[in-house]
Amino acid sequence: MLKIKENNNKKDRKSQLLIVGSLLILLGFSVIIGKMYFEQKSDDLKNIALVEFYEEQDEIKNNSSSETIEEIVVEKEEKNTSQLDYIAVLKIPSIGLEKGLVSKDSYYNNVNKNIKILDESDMPDKENGNVILAAHSGNGRTAFFKNLNKLKKDNIVSVFYNGYEYKYKMVNTYDVEKTGTVEIVRNSEKNTLTLITCRHNTNKQIVVICELVEKM
Repeated sequence: MLKIKENNNKKDRKSQLLIVGSLLILLGFSVIIGKMYFEQKSDDLKNIALVEFYEEQDEIKNNSSSETIEEIVVEKEEKNTSQLDYIAVLKIPSIGLEKGLVSKDSYYNNVNKNIKILDESDMPDKENGNVILAAHSGNGRTAFFKNLNKLKKDNIVSVFYNGYEYKYKMVNTYDVEKTGTVEIVRNSEKNTLTLITCRHNTNKQIVVICELVEKM
């Protein structure tokens, strides 16, 4: 009788392990599916925000008066369905990048969520100003500058802002040590765009300097 009881105990333990294992597998699948769902929803929101941004830019181009532009901005804020409010778009055709930018005080203005407009940055319409943007490199979903190292001299980088396309040409790139501060070497008598990211798997940062060549 004792032997039979031991065998039953072994069977019970196997059944319990099987149940626990099955539950863990189901939990793992649920986490993966949930993550995929939320990532897809996030991508959908970003796409909607891009469409809304370009629609607003077209309206601003077609309406030159400041009062009309103000009305367009207010109307957009009231009907904004994307939960994202892009104030500009960065486009770099040579590396296949097109990404919306949010205001400096936005929750999404963070390198862990988006391309960040640094606090020291000017906007494109400031005379002799410097637009300064930073983002991650690497392989993650927020590695928006992962191909920044592939930019070549004279490549065009565009920033769409306030009804205009500001077209910049890449003029210089250099590396600096990753210390928490970056020295920007640029021509202060020109409108410039500075792009910053980490050089993957090193203690270096890439700094890309672009100069304005056309405003459309």
